[in-house]
Amino acid sequence: MTTPRSLHRGWRVALAGLGINLALGVLYTWSLFKAAIEKDFGWKGDKLNDPYALCCLVFAFAMILAGRLQDSIGPRVTASIGGVLVGAGMLLISTTTSYMLWIIGFGVLVGTGIGFGYACATPAALKWFPRSKTGLIAGIVVAGFGLAPVYLAPLSEILLKDFGLLRSMLILGILFGLIVIVLSQFLGNPPDGHAPEEAREEISEPNPAFSADPTPGEILTKGSFWLLWMLYFIGAGAGLMVIGSISSMAKKSMGPSAFVAVAILAIGNALGRILAGRLSDSIGRRTTLLVVFLFQAMLMFLAMAFAGSTSNATVLVAVAALVGANYGANLAIFPSIAKDLYGLKNFGINYGLLFTAWGVGGFVLARVSQMLKASSGSFGSSFMTAGILLLIGAVLSFGIRREAK
Repeated sequence: MTTPRSLHRGWRVALAGLGINLALGVLYTWSLFKAAIEKDFGWKGDKLNDPYALCCLVFAFAMILAGRLQDSIGPRVTASIGGVLVGAGMLLISTTTSYMLWIIGFGVLVGTGIGFGYACATPAALKWFPRSKTGLIAGIVVAGFGLAPVYLAPLSEILLKDFGLLRSMLILGILFGLIVIVLSQFLGNPPDGHAPEEAREEISEPNPAFSADPTPGEILTKGSFWLLWMLYFIGAGAGLMVIGSISSMAKKSMGPSAFVAVAILAIGNALGRILAGRLSDSIGRRTTLLVVFLFQAMLMFLAMAFAGSTSNATVLVAVAALVGANYGANLAIFPSIAKDLYGLKNFGINYGLLFTAWGVGGFVLARVSQMLKASSGSFGSSFMTAGILLLIGAVLSFGIRREAK
């Protein structure tokens, strides 16, 4: 039974998770400091993107180890380790212009730290709430990550102007490391025997494809897991491959005001997570995912009409908000599906395995977008490719098991 005390504790855990994800948005500082890095270090081409690309991959795959740890030793310690790693990585890169040390510091240490913190925030919060609030809570917790650029953009501009690149990294490392460590102390799993409302209904209707609490080895042998993985790959990767294009288009059409489009995209990203999570609680995960894929595909095809134009700032801002919202929706829907299908005992590592689709999708499809832009000279080919992939995902979504309906 959910008591007022346990509900209060649950919301405290959820809000702590939100705050941790706001700090872990340090991942987005790369795009904000990229011009300064190129100017001060003289890096060009792929070399300029390598630490960020590696950070995304390490983040995704660190979720597996972090998920295992938080399932066994709890979210408080695991997330605290994440805060230490993020801080250590940022401190390391604040001392050098060495490409290899930035690869290690930002790519490996910061990436691992983000994975450790992110892997703990959502599972810890979900364990306190009934199934009817799964999507809403997941959306609120992960909204912090999407919202981070809204405050990071002006903060980064101030830091660069007043302190320069390396000292900015030092300040952010200390700030974000401490924030994650402090907020991690508010994370915690419910006590043994805690049973939120509706728990009995979930137990009485087990997923026939799995045991009550499937292990990672069990889910990896099922085609249903790989279907979800592919859908996550498409939903996240298609969004990431065009978000960069929208940012570039904003710089051309809006000049110094381009930050408005980026901020609107980030707000849409955050709100999309909350709204899609809440909607999935009402109409079902599978139906919500289908709506998101179809709507995002429609946006991609509409965007092709003005991909070669840089004059319509109003349309660009509107598309940025909607693309951000639909991309963000994936980050709330998929952990909710994972909870519905696989339960909470091994949720950390099971979702960590599924989350690798985000890392691989973003890495692969962002590369595809770069190649398409280089070969065609237009952003339109990226929008078309993303739209086709999303339509394929919409069709594949009908294969999601009835339990996630």
